[in-house]
Amino acid sequence: MTRVAALQMVSGVDVAANLAVARTLIAEAVAAGAALIALPEYFALLSPDPAAKLALREAFPDPGARLQAFLAGEARRHGVWIVGGTIPLASAAPDRVRNSTLVFAPDGRCAARYDKLHLFGFSSGDEHYDEACTIEAGSEVVAFDGPCGRIGLAVCYDLRFPELFRALGDVNLIVLSAAFTETTGRAHWEVLLRARAIENQCYVLACAQGGEHPGGRRTFGHSMLIDPWGQVLALKAAGPGIVIGGIDLERIAAVRESLPALRHRRL
Repeated sequence: MTRVAALQMVSGVDVAANLAVARTLIAEAVAAGAALIALPEYFALLSPDPAAKLALREAFPDPGARLQAFLAGEARRHGVWIVGGTIPLASAAPDRVRNSTLVFAPDGRCAARYDKLHLFGFSSGDEHYDEACTIEAGSEVVAFDGPCGRIGLAVCYDLRFPELFRALGDVNLIVLSAAFTETTGRAHWEVLLRARAIENQCYVLACAQGGEHPGGRRTFGHSMLIDPWGQVLALKAAGPGIVIGGIDLERIAAVRESLPALRHRRL
């Protein structure tokens, strides 16, 4: 059984402080036996100014760039897999970035890159979000071979588009990094996560921002690990911390054998 961990954070505008929190939580997860550790969306910077991420963007690949070096260094130092939440990478448009998940293997090499496909837009009362103003959407689904077999990647708003997860193919684990708002999270977060686990008959590790950020933005938190039957195995409701649990390949096989829904698909 492979142990995996999700970091929950309440990131702000101080990049150094955010990285220090991430470093501490990574060490905590390593001490608890995690072989794969995932960070939340915007772990290095969550600012009330959507354009702030432009100043932090990095070319890729650039081993010397601040955020890429941090993630690779933590993976190498602890000998674990790091799914690096999201960081801003340079895009073709000078006024936009890619909101990207980079995966680093235990030797520090970058094993996968996923650029967020679906860009969040929401307007209700005083809440207004439009990621397309500063983010350029990705164009490919991404899975990689990790410590528990095939692992699929997704980010936040992607959760609402089940066709993306079907396109990942046969995976044992989906890692979703997020900064779900309090409003939408309270209404939809858990039910959507459990649905993705149930319909794909795999584990889902959800890594969230969870608290109040500069400018008054509130994120829902509730990072969790869900098994292929849709059972929540571990959960962190709010504030910084870790969620940790095991990926049991025999459990996946048993669920798929008893209810072979993936084999019964006709469309």
